[in-house]
Amino acid sequence: MPERKPGEVVSWAQKLRAQFPIVTTHPELTYLDSAATSQKPRAVLEAVETYLTTSNANAGRGTYPWANRTTELVQRTRERVKEFLGDRQPERSTVHFTSGATEGLRVVARDWLVPYLSDGDEILVPFTDHQANLEPWLEAGRLLGQRGVHVTVRALPVQASSGDYDHRALAQMVGPRTRFVAATHVHHVYGGDMNVHRLRAAVGPDVPVCLDAAQSIGHLPVRVCDPDLDVDFVVFSGHKAMALPGTGAVWARNTRGPQLRPTGWQGTPNTAGIVSLLAALDWLDEAGPERIARHVTRLATRLTDRLHHLDSYEILGCPASLAADSGLPTAQRRHGIVTFRHRGIPSDDLGFILYSHGFMVRADSLCQAGADEKSGAVRVSLHVYNTDEEIDRLLAVLGSLE
Repeated sequence: MPERKPGEVVSWAQKLRAQFPIVTTHPELTYLDSAATSQKPRAVLEAVETYLTTSNANAGRGTYPWANRTTELVQRTRERVKEFLGDRQPERSTVHFTSGATEGLRVVARDWLVPYLSDGDEILVPFTDHQANLEPWLEAGRLLGQRGVHVTVRALPVQASSGDYDHRALAQMVGPRTRFVAATHVHHVYGGDMNVHRLRAAVGPDVPVCLDAAQSIGHLPVRVCDPDLDVDFVVFSGHKAMALPGTGAVWARNTRGPQLRPTGWQGTPNTAGIVSLLAALDWLDEAGPERIARHVTRLATRLTDRLHHLDSYEILGCPASLAADSGLPTAQRRHGIVTFRHRGIPSDDLGFILYSHGFMVRADSLCQAGADEKSGAVRVSLHVYNTDEEIDRLLAVLGSLE
């Protein structure tokens, strides 16, 4: 696809922004919390309304037309997830729907990892990412311990200077009893790509890898057919990718270890949420994940480029990626998330101040593992419906607080 000129990109983004009713009907407000949940385009809202008013029924139970139609939609969405991820072996992989990434990671931990591990095994998991990508693995270790199976849970090594995983140190940690690695694709606080393309080389060809893609699906291309993304599980939240709340999925490659088979009786699925996910993936494909990634990265660079010149603010994450004029390629690695602190104003107070000017941001410890109330920060997270003008107005307010 040819590179678009800046004016073309802005025009394209304006057309997409017009498709979000909650954004266009509240021009006095600026939504900057898409890492928590995204807003929904009209196509998704209309798909859900059409389903609920024409063929709403339970899935996998009835034999009448509405029930059959619902069952077909659920199965079609499973296939659509595989297609969206670029799965080239869809007959082998499986997709399990969940309420979001948190439940999805717990499904992998509880229903796949616990039966897979044996006494003396070890797993490597992130201790400085989202709590949802740590607690399920710790819980799995505790559950196994109660059964008399001792498993060592080790922290993925992290580079202090950048927040990225330390892949050289990781390669040294992997041993013959390393059975599993969990990782994050895009960090929910720092916005950085965690360079997961280096994971496979570091851990070897046989260790299963689970990827938390909550901050990447819907924000940038995620293609499991790419050799650089040779992972075994992709877990994501639909509500952060334009679908309704209470929607998520686990994609399992099923080539290393046993097939993922969620245990227990599978009750009524969130059919409206699954329909919304189908519509959201269609919308995202039409909009173009590559274009979305370029747009939000450009906005994040615009924000960091100017914010780092304001002495009262500390930007969290890799210092080398703060500004467009840094001359380093890492300047383009912040995928729509910029997190910072004011050196004199507490973060929760700064959040209230920003809302008084119409900006909705996240201002707390951001569910980061190991963080507490003293670790509070302000997170600006962007999506395709945000604009240069919103960034400039935000910077003007932040500058007035110098």
